[in-house]
This record gives sequence, structure tokens and C-alpha cells, in this order.
Amino acid sequence: MSNTIILVVLACLLGLLYLTQVTKTNSYGYKINALNEQQTELRQEHAELEVASARLQALDRVQNSDPAKSLVSVAPTGTINQ
Repeated sequence: MSNTIILVVLACLLGLLYLTQVTKTNSYGYKINALNEQQTELRQEHAELEVASARLQALDRVQNSDPAKSLVSVAPTGTINQ
């Protein structure tokens, strides 16, 4: 009789241990999923910032280039009437 009670208690303890491990695994899975989503968003933002940086640097290079410095600014002369 006492052996049966001990086996039942051990089975219950093993069941509780299993449930706690499964719960921890699911919790970590949710955290990993959230971090993966955040990583994807940050990579996309980084790519957009790289494009914006390249665009801004290109404008500075064009403005400071020799051909751009030799250009003459033009004022509007008027409108064309037909």
C-alpha cells in the first residue's frame, strides 16, 4: 500500500516538473519571437537609414564638386505668352 502511494506521489511530482519545464519553454519561445520581430524591424530601419545617409552624402558631394561650383545660377527671365 505505501509503495503505491509513493509511486503516485512521484508520478505527480514528475508531472509537475514536466509542466513547469513546458511552461518555461513556451515563455522563452514568446520572448525569442518578440526579439526576432524587433531584430527584423531594426534591420529594416538600419537599411533605410543607410539609404538616407548615402543620399545626403551624395548631395554634399555634388554641391562641393568642381563642375557644380562652375555652374552659373539663372534667374527667371519672364513668362512665355502664346
